[in-house]
Amino acid sequence: MTIKDNLNKIQSSLPPHVTLVAVSKTWPVPDLMEAYNAGQRIFGENKIQEMAAKYEEMPKDIQWHMIGHVQTNKVKYMASFVTLVHGVDSLKLLAEIDKQAKKHNRVIDCLLQMHIAEEDTKFGMDENELNDLLASAEFKQLQNIRVTGLMGMATFTDDEVQIRREFTHLKDNFDRLSKQPSTANCQLSTLSMGMSGDYKIAMDCGSTMVRIGSSIFGKR
Repeated sequence: MTIKDNLNKIQSSLPPHVTLVAVSKTWPVPDLMEAYNAGQRIFGENKIQEMAAKYEEMPKDIQWHMIGHVQTNKVKYMASFVTLVHGVDSLKLLAEIDKQAKKHNRVIDCLLQMHIAEEDTKFGMDENELNDLLASAEFKQLQNIRVTGLMGMATFTDDEVQIRREFTHLKDNFDRLSKQPSTANCQLSTLSMGMSGDYKIAMDCGSTMVRIGSSIFGKR
C-alpha cells in the first residue's frame, strides 16, 4: 500500500465533518509530498524546528498544525505560519502565542488541551483549570489568539470502554463550554481527539478532527 492508497482509504472512512490531520513528524519531505500530491493539505508536527524547516521547503497552501507539547521559548519559530496549535495547556503559553502572533499581525487559532487519560505522562488541564483560564481577565484581553476548540488524548490501552469514557468526558466539556456565548477570541467548533489506534471510537464520541500518522505513512 502506498501513502496515497492509505490516505484514500482513511479519507473514505471519515464523514464530511471530520478533518484529517496527517501526522508527519519525523517523516522526510518526499513522503509528505506524496501525501500532498494525493490531496492532503493539513500536516501535524510535534517539533517546532522540524515543522519550520518543512514549511520553508514545501508548498505554501499547506496548513501546519503543531500537535506536540509546546515550550514557550520556541513559539517565535512558528508564529509567522502555524495554522493551529493543538496542545495549549496553560494561560502562560496562550499569552506567549498571543504576543508572538501580534508581531506578525496575525491571529493564531489554538485548541485547549484537556487531560482525560489515566496516564500522568499526558499534558493538559482539568475541568477547573479550563474554566478558570476561560474566565480570567487576562484571557479576555488576548487579541491575537482564538480558542477554536478542545483537544485530548485517551489512555494508551486496549480497553475500549475506558477510551470511550475518556473521549465522552472531553465531549461533555466541549458541549458545556460551547453553550457559552462566543467572543472574539473564543469560538468553539473543533474537537480534536483520536489517533491511528482509536480514531473510530473518537468519531463515535463526537470528534471533528483526527490526527493520524502511522496508518498513512507506515510504522517508524
